Amino acid sequence: MAEPESTAARVALWRALHVQVDPPPHVLVDEIGLQLVAPGDDWRSRPDMDPGWTSGFRASIVARARFIEDLVVDAVERGVTQYVLLGSGIDTFAQRRPDVASRLQVFEIDQPDAQAWKRDRLVAVGHGEPDWLHFVPVDFESGASWWNELAGAGFDTRQTAIIASTGVSMYLTKEATVATLQQVATLPAGSTLAMTFMLPVELVDESDRAGMQMAEEGARRSGTPFISFYAPDEILGLARRAGFTKCEHVSGKELSDRYFAGRPDNLRSSSGEDFLIATT
Repeated sequence: MAEPESTAARVALWRALHVQVDPPPHVLVDEIGLQLVAPGDDWRSRPDMDPGWTSGFRASIVARARFIEDLVVDAVERGVTQYVLLGSGIDTFAQRRPDVASRLQVFEIDQPDAQAWKRDRLVAVGHGEPDWLHFVPVDFESGASWWNELAGAGFDTRQTAIIASTGVSMYLTKEATVATLQQVATLPAGSTLAMTFMLPVELVDESDRAGMQMAEEGARRSGTPFISFYAPDEILGLARRAGFTKCEHVSGKELSDRYFAGRPDNLRSSSGEDFLIATT
């Protein structure tokens, strides 16, 4: 059975590394992803797990996961009953927060092989599949429509929803991202899309540019190159033209200020990946 892409596994391990090497308070507590990946006892000795130079990356990863989680909790309190993870990877929200997730219909969308691996691993480590959790395999390379597959899995386009897409848009053409924006914008008023996007290198803090270029090179070597970058005004313009009524840019710095202010260890998110929050 195919394993997840290396980037998805790395993200899961960085979330666990935050718990294991950074002092409390932890922005996100997630070691379930580590259990799923099962990398071996020496995983923390890998170069890409070095606690020092990876600190900005793992802080960014846990901040974006926490930010999405906070948005979902708020949406549930507003009466939203559907949550879609577009490119779900090794997300563990459904397993970590059943108190919130069980109040929703949760739809995880990913490539068939990666999703089959994840489902197998969830069973292996003792997690079941509650009736509110729906796995939606979509073969993007074949041109399959994630929107149609989502509807076929029971998603109700007549009801409000929150849709999250993190760490995905940089791998997609701008045309594909516009198509996603246009589809989500057709949802009823009060629906929200939270999508991360990569900044062009000239808009990244100078101190973080070397790290971003290293990430680009790693993605290219693994066969999944970054192909799309957006200035904030560009992504906001695309969302408005797609039909969203409210569009907001949330920078990585804002998330860093929100979740890491006042820490004695000076843990901070690296810059380079920001959020589009678009509401119908």
